[in-house]
Order: sequence, then C-alpha cells, then structure tokens
Amino acid sequence: MSVPADTSPAKGPVIAVVGPSGVGKDSLMSGLAVADPRLRSMRRVITRAPEAGGEDYQPVSEAEFQALVEADVFALHWNAHGLRYGIPRDIEKLREGATGVLVNLSRAVLLQAQEVFDDFRVISVTARPEVLAARLAGRGREDAAEVERRLARASLALPEGLRQVHEVDNSGALSAAIVEAQAIIQAERA
Repeated sequence: MSVPADTSPAKGPVIAVVGPSGVGKDSLMSGLAVADPRLRSMRRVITRAPEAGGEDYQPVSEAEFQALVEADVFALHWNAHGLRYGIPRDIEKLREGATGVLVNLSRAVLLQAQEVFDDFRVISVTARPEVLAARLAGRGREDAAEVERRLARASLALPEGLRQVHEVDNSGALSAAIVEAQAIIQAERA
C-alpha cells in the first residue's frame, strides 16, 4: 500500500521583524511585501485606539482583547508599553505557499514565538541613534520624555537562545535596507 504524496503547499517561515521604535520596521515590511507578493504580512491585534495611527493593525478594546484570549484566537500574545498585542492563529493560513510571513514582534516575546512557530527567523532592524531620534521626533506620536525612554531602550539586546537572527541596518535609504533584507530571506530559502 502506497502513501499518497503530500500535495499541501509548502509553508513559509514566520519572520519576526524587530527593532526599536522609529527604526522603520513597518516601512521595511511594506517594502518587502511589495517586492515579493508571496511574502505576506500579519496584522497585529492591539489594544490601541484606531486614531493612534502608525502601523496597520486591528484595534480592539481591552475587553475585546481579553475575549479573544479566552476564545484562544491568538497563536501568541503579550503586553508591552502599556498595551496588549496579539498574533492571530490565522498566521498559519498565511504561511501556506508563502515565501514567508512578516510580523512585527516585541523583543520580549521572541523566545516564546520561536517555540510556537516551527520555522521562525528574526530580522533585527537597527539604525544609528541620531537617526532614531530624528524619526521619533518627526512622527509626533510621543512626547519628549517618551522619545527619551524609547531611545534608552533602543540598545537593549535580543534575548539569548534565538536560533536564526539577521541584522539589517536601516540608517540610510529604505531601499538599501529592503535589498539587504531580501537577500537574507532569499539566502535562507536556498
């Protein structure tokens, strides 16, 4: 008796894009998704007001978020900066036939994510301190004290024990960072 061949589409890796506020994670993710239509992005669910702007996310209230946790909707969820964040289990559907699925994660949840997802990689986006300061000031979402707090956290190291980490410098032109990240993703697929 022969076993039928597995004809399910290959699953792409979950690619966490991490880095300090203002480093350009969302811009990099958008640019990568445009460059490769099979590279998908996962929207986070966040207890942030819809008018807060910034990234593309699904805003929910604290009560709605808790109901989603209790309904086991999330593959991964965590608290950071006074907000709650969740990655829906739908991420597994996005992985089917994809080059990969990009997701903006907090450093504190990376080891947990590595255990949750069977094929997990990290792209750590960096930028020079003066570039971060200018970007944070320019976006106008944080007051001066919050900008200082975010800059102080910018140099925090990634947790020990991550298996696949690649660094991309986004201090200069976004297009250069996109090319660098594309090369990393393609090399991993080879």
